[in-house]
Amino acid sequence: MLERLRKPFKRLIQPIAGWLVAMGVSANAVTVLGAVGTIVAALATGVSGQLFWGALAMTILVVFDSLDGSVAALSGGGTKFGAFLDSTLDRIADWAVLVSVILYYIIHGGMRLDQGALTYGPNLVGWLGIGAALYAIMTSFVTSYARARAESVGYEAKNGIATRSDRLVIILLGMAISGLSADGGWMAAFMLLLALLGTITVFQRIFEVRRQMKAERQD
Repeated sequence: MLERLRKPFKRLIQPIAGWLVAMGVSANAVTVLGAVGTIVAALATGVSGQLFWGALAMTILVVFDSLDGSVAALSGGGTKFGAFLDSTLDRIADWAVLVSVILYYIIHGGMRLDQGALTYGPNLVGWLGIGAALYAIMTSFVTSYARARAESVGYEAKNGIATRSDRLVIILLGMAISGLSADGGWMAAFMLLLALLGTITVFQRIFEVRRQMKAERQD
């Protein structure tokens, strides 16, 4: 859904990319720094429970991570290894962001009575959030795998209602709203939305590759 904003966004961050190139920072360095920063911020958010500030920090880091392509273009073009590195580290960062949701619910799930004793841990909403986040991890990786596998056999599967940028917006928006409202139910709702859209995206890519194969046979 947000792919159409990629070109305007690239123009917006072009001056920052130019400054990094002038400082001698390579595209691969930007990729590694952005991914490592996102992973650290995500895990720290889940442990600390500071959802709003964590979402803000990760938003900035995600923007920084997207600079690598612009830096590569200004440095004479990207390399195959750079593209491979970026894709690989993106998967790790995506995992960390969703794990932060699970950590939040496990550590800060809320207070409840259990057999007359006050205890801490996930309540029903927390377990819904954890389950949806675990499911979303699967759809996230299958979405990426479907594209890579399709390209390996000569087809293209970039389509879908929820690409990586869409998924990150949903997660970070859910975190920010939950952080501001001090209500983890919002994040659970966004996780359920993410799980639904992720499922749709997986099937969209499967059907798109099937369509391309059928069209090829008809030719």
